[in-house]
Amino acid sequence: MDYGIGMLSVAPMRAETSDRAEIVTQLLFGECYEVVAQEGNWRCLQLATDGYRGWIDFKLHTPVSEEYYKAWCQTKHSRSLDLLQTVQQGEVQIPIGIGSYLPFFDGQHIRVNEERLAITGTVVAPDATQTPDELIAVAHRFLKFPYLWGGKSVFGIDCSGFTQQVFGICGYQLPRDAYQQALHGEEVHFVTQAQPGDLAFFSNPEGRITHVGIVLEGQQIMHAHGEVRVDKLDHNGIYNANLKRYTHNLRIIKRISF
Repeated sequence: MDYGIGMLSVAPMRAETSDRAEIVTQLLFGECYEVVAQEGNWRCLQLATDGYRGWIDFKLHTPVSEEYYKAWCQTKHSRSLDLLQTVQQGEVQIPIGIGSYLPFFDGQHIRVNEERLAITGTVVAPDATQTPDELIAVAHRFLKFPYLWGGKSVFGIDCSGFTQQVFGICGYQLPRDAYQQALHGEEVHFVTQAQPGDLAFFSNPEGRITHVGIVLEGQQIMHAHGEVRVDKLDHNGIYNANLKRYTHNLRIIKRISF
């Protein structure tokens, strides 16, 4: 069995073994994975964080030992909080974005296999207790991030990537997709009872949950739709004042207890 770790700011994971294939998710810096299949110059990864699978070009694969991988999986890791910061690897500076994993961070360095890399900037400790207000403050750091199907980074993010990253930084690991995230938490029965930090889910005409956002004060919602933005939320769904119409139909609201 082969194991690896993301050593670039972000790497696309694709549905098929082609650079033209759909991006299903992204591998972030410091995120470990297991190689579950190989096909030519492509490797199929299963992320240690959420179990999601996708293909990467073999050139993006950085191997780690089985011992390191198991230790990584058994440890809660610090996360970067600055929109962009750098990790120093020798004389090379690796740019990393908010939400990147900082494996075995000791206050100044992270560790990849036996190599220690220096890092500076704002870091969230893995055992930090986050209040709803702090979660909303983290969410606001993502405002204006451009929308990208399969994205979960400062360079492009989708709706469930946004919620997964915000909650992950705050210490709660959500699944990757919106319909999976909807299985977590306790249901809030009325939109007027929703509180900041609740997750609101939206369905398509066939009834499938396809969108998610984070509830704010004043019946507003922050979500990734073209960009990470704030819109109005009511019992019908999301109302976009710029478009002067509803863009998403409300299905359910869930409250996550940390």
